[in-house]
Amino acid sequence: MKNNSYCIIMAGGVGSRFWPFSRTSKPKQFLDFFGTGRSLLQMTFERFAKLIPAEQIYIVSNLAYKELILQQLPAISENQVLLEPLRRNTAPCLAYAVHKIKSVAKSANIIVAPSDHLILNENEFLRVLKKGLEHIEFNNELLTLGIQPTRPETGYGYIQVKPGATNLREVKTFTEKPNLEMAKIFVASGEFYWNSGMFMFNLETILNAFANFLPNINSKFQAGETFYNTDKEAGFIQEVYSLCPNISIDYGIMEKADNVSVLIADFGWSDLGTWDSLHELADKDASQNAVLKGEAILYNSQNNVISLPEGKLVVADGLEGYLIAESGDVLLICKKDSEAKIRDYLKDVETKFGDKYI
Repeated sequence: MKNNSYCIIMAGGVGSRFWPFSRTSKPKQFLDFFGTGRSLLQMTFERFAKLIPAEQIYIVSNLAYKELILQQLPAISENQVLLEPLRRNTAPCLAYAVHKIKSVAKSANIIVAPSDHLILNENEFLRVLKKGLEHIEFNNELLTLGIQPTRPETGYGYIQVKPGATNLREVKTFTEKPNLEMAKIFVASGEFYWNSGMFMFNLETILNAFANFLPNINSKFQAGETFYNTDKEAGFIQEVYSLCPNISIDYGIMEKADNVSVLIADFGWSDLGTWDSLHELADKDASQNAVLKGEAILYNSQNNVISLPEGKLVVADGLEGYLIAESGDVLLICKKDSEAKIRDYLKDVETKFGDKYI
């Protein structure tokens, strides 16, 4: 019996908050952050391949990363790598992938996930996915995975749910990243869960959602049904993307649809969006210093993150809450809680030096 489950892995981001390690030429999803010999993309692919046939896993990314993807994922074919000529956020990306799946499958249960998240409890993660796949096969719902919050986090979006007796709930509201005071209120209420950015739905349901809420985007990709899986696909996509707006699936569909549900889960999730989140997960000394790579001798220093090239040593005295990150031709030193400014630093670097250090 054919497994009609498919997976769409979104791997087109640039990971600018992890600069200077994450560069335009090799963003964070292609990096080995934990010294395991596997990149975040490879870990994500291997995780889903335990549940879904490898030939039914699609990677959506930027045209510039085609060779990186094929090099890191030798189990997939070129036809499974969907290349975006322009960055247009997640709605066009998913419209492309969904219509591509439609071209080869009459029915499908689809999981959508970012390529750069960390899952600590893989067995529980797979159990939750199986439950979600079983649910969407017989229910025309847009299912999102909500994560049980462990702290008032300002770096994540939140989903408010309606009361219920099970871990499958109706959505009340989607909320963008809050300030600290609001995050504390959210967590204390027990009604809010972290928005993981992972979705599940059957093919018919997501196609209807695109037709209802993003008809212009939907019709553009629908027009390519005779081009998918042919040598004309790339040219068609090049033309279509130039006509697509920059819009997320959250804003374009999830926040507007009335058939959105949340599957509440707790499987040790982190979106690895910031150095701070990496610090939280990393091994630390008694003073809460995390030396990710390289060597360090620290005096009177607490709560720092240090990542250096192998064979490099840093000696520091009197630092508290700092990030010291060196990669290639760039050394970054800043307060750890200033990481939101890293994009501003990048803009200034680009203004002064062009793309040399980007």
